[in-house]
Amino acid sequence: MAKMAIIYWTGTGNTQAMAEAIAEGAAQAGSEAKLFEVEQFDINEVGSYDGLLLGCPAMGDEVLEEGCFEPFFTELEPLLKDKPVALFGSYGWGGGAWMQDWAERTRKDGAKLFDDGLAIENAPDADGIAACQKLGKEFSAQF
Repeated sequence: MAKMAIIYWTGTGNTQAMAEAIAEGAAQAGSEAKLFEVEQFDINEVGSYDGLLLGCPAMGDEVLEEGCFEPFFTELEPLLKDKPVALFGSYGWGGGAWMQDWAERTRKDGAKLFDDGLAIENAPDADGIAACQKLGKEFSAQF
């Protein structure tokens, strides 16, 4: 059974709803998926997970949240080489360009990036929840 960490930051609850739906999909696929708000995750535990799913909404000028998530991700980057990683998050403006930038940055870190990231505008509706569950299932299927 694959063991995955779903690590996210949320401001309005949209990215948390996505994380919870991803965990449901992973569980349906038979994987163990643990949910962590970014402040709760011990970066020294990265090696004990087969894969990481990272969630952060677009903030400000299409960037990762700067107070908690950006410092966490910067510290995480040296540990991503050859690690299976999937990205997700919500946005309210700008068309989701932050996800493209984040995916490129993650690729440069040497991660085994799954797809190009799942970006959902505002709160996930029923189709968005289904897309999150699908991400959890499909990410799990690679293990």
